[in-house]
Amino acid sequence: LLYTLFFGVQLNAVSRWIKLPVINMTFQASDLGKLGLFMYMSRMLSRKQHIIKDFKKGFLPIIVPVVIICLLIAPANLSTSVLIAGTSLILMFIGRVRTKHLLVTIGIAMIPLVLLVTVAVATYDTKTNDTKKLPGALATGRIPTWISRVQTFIYSDAQKDHDKSYQINQAKIAIAKGGWLGNGPGNSEQRNFLPHSYSDFIYAIIIEEYGLIGGAAMIFIYLLFLYRCIRVYRKCPYAFGAFLALALSFTLVIQAIANMAVNVNLFPNTGVTLPLVSMGGSSFLFTCLAIGIILSVARNVEQQEGSMTKVAEEKSLTEENTGAA
Repeated sequence: LLYTLFFGVQLNAVSRWIKLPVINMTFQASDLGKLGLFMYMSRMLSRKQHIIKDFKKGFLPIIVPVVIICLLIAPANLSTSVLIAGTSLILMFIGRVRTKHLLVTIGIAMIPLVLLVTVAVATYDTKTNDTKKLPGALATGRIPTWISRVQTFIYSDAQKDHDKSYQINQAKIAIAKGGWLGNGPGNSEQRNFLPHSYSDFIYAIIIEEYGLIGGAAMIFIYLLFLYRCIRVYRKCPYAFGAFLALALSFTLVIQAIANMAVNVNLFPNTGVTLPLVSMGGSSFLFTCLAIGIILSVARNVEQQEGSMTKVAEEKSLTEENTGAA
């Protein structure tokens, strides 16, 4: 992640990717960091259940790597950093970490987010419906982009004719054209006008083609996926596999909800993709890897249940033979 920040491949003035020299392919280092973090957290939560309530021995060894990973990802990809932090907090809550420690962590994490919203409101010019000239400290890195996205979300009605609102306006038009039943597969018109209609804003195109019913079905599929993963978590006899499957399922579903919320203007633009639907390279590979790990854990659960059923049948058969004798 450090290498990516300083020497990574830049696209749209953002350094998020590392280029593999032999196969000439780029991948997001945050995907690798995210997987490694969840594996570490799952291992620690499974090993430290007897001291998980202790601040120094249970909480600090888990939260420190989360903070480090999020801080390394945030300068280039704030939305991914927030999603990782949210998933980590959910996993720690399920892992029986003391609620007081989690609430303090959430309070500290909310400080920079509240400051970002405050700065966005303070630097907004209501006369021109644009951002005022930012001071030197706020005009560096990705900060102007974050401020602009928050302003576009808060003042979306005032900026409806502004270029900054063009993307979300086109998404709204796509949703409005879809109606209840949609225009049919492949009959989208707004995909020719909506930027990133194949990735960040593909959910709006899905609603245009399949209607609100199709959009609701998409939400149901993700929630069903989460429900099935929770069942795997509850049945898994191994704590590490259970926590890892739960973490990966939550990160995929939370990412999907964030993407859909942006498309319907319930959340500022984040730039996250819709798992298994959006066009993507390394993000799609990470999604497939995550689902593969979840399926591996589920297979172990099935094998465990199968062996238990076999033992129960053999025991029942033995008792019947003994009774007959």
